[in-house]
Amino acid sequence: MSTLNRQFGFVVRHCREQRRWSQEVLADAAGLNRSYLGEIERGAAVPSLVTIAKLAGAFDLRLSELMEHCEQGQAR
Repeated sequence: MSTLNRQFGFVVRHCREQRRWSQEVLADAAGLNRSYLGEIERGAAVPSLVTIAKLAGAFDLRLSELMEHCEQGQAR
């Protein structure tokens, strides 16, 4: 598990929790399986660019905004 995977998972979880969404709500909004989303949040899965774009869309963020949060080591 790489640091980048863990950081991305942290950002996804933080964004989800800020909205007070369950994993199930986010998974449905992004068109993903809930258990796969859990793996992403734990940093155990390496999401594809398409999956990252789906998550950004569910959060109503541009792909670059979601990745920027990850690069900065921050979640907004």
